Amino acid sequence: MTNISGVIKSIQDVMRKDVGVDGDAQRISQLVWMIFLKIFDDREAELELIEDDFVSPIPEHLRWRTWAANPEGMTGEALLDFVNMQLFPKLKEGMPTQGAVGKRAQVVRGVFEDAINFMKSGTLMRQVINKINEIDFNNTEDRHTFGDIYEKVLKDLQSAGNAGEFYTPRAVTRLIIDRLNPQLDEIVFDPACGTGGFLTCAIDHKQKFVRTTEDRETLARTIRGVEKKSLPFNLCITNMILHGIDTPTGIRHNNTLTRAYRDYGDKDRVHVIATNPPFGGMEEDGIENNFPAHLRTRETADLFMALIIKLLRVNGRAGVVLPDGFLFGEGVKSTIKRELLETCNLHTIVRLPGGVFNPYTGIKTNILFFTKGQPTKDIWFYEQPYPEGVMNYNKSRPMQFEEFAPLRDWWGDEETRFRSRKSTERAWKVTADHVVGRNYNLDERNPHKPEAVSHDAEELLATYADSQKRVQELRDQLKEILSEALVVRG
Repeated sequence: MTNISGVIKSIQDVMRKDVGVDGDAQRISQLVWMIFLKIFDDREAELELIEDDFVSPIPEHLRWRTWAANPEGMTGEALLDFVNMQLFPKLKEGMPTQGAVGKRAQVVRGVFEDAINFMKSGTLMRQVINKINEIDFNNTEDRHTFGDIYEKVLKDLQSAGNAGEFYTPRAVTRLIIDRLNPQLDEIVFDPACGTGGFLTCAIDHKQKFVRTTEDRETLARTIRGVEKKSLPFNLCITNMILHGIDTPTGIRHNNTLTRAYRDYGDKDRVHVIATNPPFGGMEEDGIENNFPAHLRTRETADLFMALIIKLLRVNGRAGVVLPDGFLFGEGVKSTIKRELLETCNLHTIVRLPGGVFNPYTGIKTNILFFTKGQPTKDIWFYEQPYPEGVMNYNKSRPMQFEEFAPLRDWWGDEETRFRSRKSTERAWKVTADHVVGRNYNLDERNPHKPEAVSHDAEELLATYADSQKRVQELRDQLKEILSEALVVRG
């Protein structure tokens, strides 16, 4: 088994010597398109053995095995000219568009659409290529180990300031997919899929149902995602191929929110949605105008939540990660929560401990589980504790899936309306009427323990920002009332 961690570190060290690669974001971007081509070529080597009529969409002289696999191959200016003048132009625009080959070509074009070769030294590029060649992506152990390194590479992006919104800890993605329990023929959709964490968990979960070639085709067809940023999109495509989805055309490079809310219809509805929509940020100007007036807001997570409710089929299930601010927020947030309770059974809210998303943010988060088709009657809350001896999570001590074992044992069966659930020191239940009476405030504290005052700086700032937003909304309402009164008097 390759020491992949050492290989990745060596690659990053080589790239730091190149004057064209400036900072972590460019290093990762450079690494992604190169590793994609290696993974793509390794997978094609497998397909050539099992498919008699296999045809690669990439011309022979541009395939990784031809120009990159030989450690004594092209280097220096010749390699740089080849990459810039032949490889990139052809992979961006010059490949087949029809049939099965066209679909595989579409995947390659999607990865290279916004890709850039930042490296200025062909000699250093050859060193990077030779390091990448040490990894055998057809080796099961290397592939599995690379998944762990893959997450560490993403964490490196934190220093570039743009990773937090698309990395979700594996323990959380596994729990959500585990509880939603998607079946083989059910479409699993992530409208803000980032690097594909939820989707790869869904693939792993569905693998137990795969027996035939038709089953594999069904699995590939029922994995869907959308990601607007190039780097996480490319990582997601690479992740799909590593997980056996050879033609991941269900993953689109786009922004789910740019399509008008009213244009989503029955054909867009899905069985399962698992997602961690970006929160704490604002969408670009005009995005909110794609939504009806009562749902308009600049808060990204709120827009996604409104759309998630619409995109679920009847009896469709969702698991969504949201910050505390959504639970107690008013205005549009209250409108969305009212629609959620009236059209879906919001049966469970898992209150995650602080630090789950460290080092990206210390803001407390929750997982909302709901099923569309019947209104909410009761909502169960479950407060997930830290494991014994742990005060907080960090890069060296992230949350583990095994910590959810008590929650999974307590969970019960939705078909019996969770009749087996019991109140415990971690679990309690409230009625929907109770929530309505609190103006749809879902920020329920654990009644079994005294209320604690948070001193977390990020949490306090988030609460303050939400309070300021509510004050501004009240001011705007007051202005409208006074304006109407003046018009009437005039």
